[in-house]
Amino acid sequence: MPLTNEFQALAAQVRNWGRWGTDDELGTLNFITPEVVAAAAACVRHGRTIPLALPLEQDGVQAGFVPGRDNPTLTMHAVNEPLDPTAGPDSFHTSDDHVTMGLQAGTHWDGLGHVSYSGRMYNGFDAATITDSGASRCGIHHLRSVVSRGVLLDVARTKGVDVLDCPYAITADDLDEAASIAGLQVRSGDIVLVRTGRMGIYHESGGLAYCLGPNQDGSNAGMSMSSVAWLHDHDVAAVANDTLAFEVYPSETDALAIHLLHLVDMGLTQGQNWDLEALSADCATDGVYEFLLCATPEPFVDAVGSPVAPVAIK
Repeated sequence: MPLTNEFQALAAQVRNWGRWGTDDELGTLNFITPEVVAAAAACVRHGRTIPLALPLEQDGVQAGFVPGRDNPTLTMHAVNEPLDPTAGPDSFHTSDDHVTMGLQAGTHWDGLGHVSYSGRMYNGFDAATITDSGASRCGIHHLRSVVSRGVLLDVARTKGVDVLDCPYAITADDLDEAASIAGLQVRSGDIVLVRTGRMGIYHESGGLAYCLGPNQDGSNAGMSMSSVAWLHDHDVAAVANDTLAFEVYPSETDALAIHLLHLVDMGLTQGQNWDLEALSADCATDGVYEFLLCATPEPFVDAVGSPVAPVAIK
């Protein structure tokens, strides 16, 4: 089905191809300059740390909802084994393990190679550069240092609800309202975290309830088409939220249009399944919605996504 006129017009408006050179594979993370990182460090006032990742466990957030995104399966391949079996019980013994999982099963970043359309990825790279061997362009391993000022736009709290309805499309006006109530000016190089409150459902009822939505149809509160230009205009470095789909679902126009506009046209790294509940409570208590955010993904070479264990430092 041809892309809608609305989509094509917005894609042309926000496209960053060539902005940082024809070989660039970082996209909007280029906004995180040394000056941005130095300024972000000033957000640390108390040394309080707030983890934003879900535990990686076999009964995790995906609940089998997305094929291939298998929750982690932990296997022990050494259990209290001696280095030298003849050395006796007081010698060195070791336990060791490995994990099988989908790289986007838990709290994660989507890499720029995660999606394509019309045969192209970010910066105009040929989608055929993604093969069974992985992503020779725009692999997640290029994201070697994701540290910047983080800001929480707590849309659910701004609306006075625990959880946004499903589906609910978070608009540019919603983001402005959340920023205004938080006393924030979103700056170039910021990593924006958008809270819908949906992670509270995961904590209360588990993965299936979190994934399926109230009508058991996968509906999701998330980012809208109008939010795309807002993120572009603010020179946001990356964006993440507390949902499985990230964008409103069912989609407003073309299927998963926000993924295409962010990852392909803007080169905007996108995160999902972030646990923002403790951060929301902390920010509401002290009235401070900015923090140093450390969120570098595991550098799996040529992968198109990767787990991350982000930490907000206030």
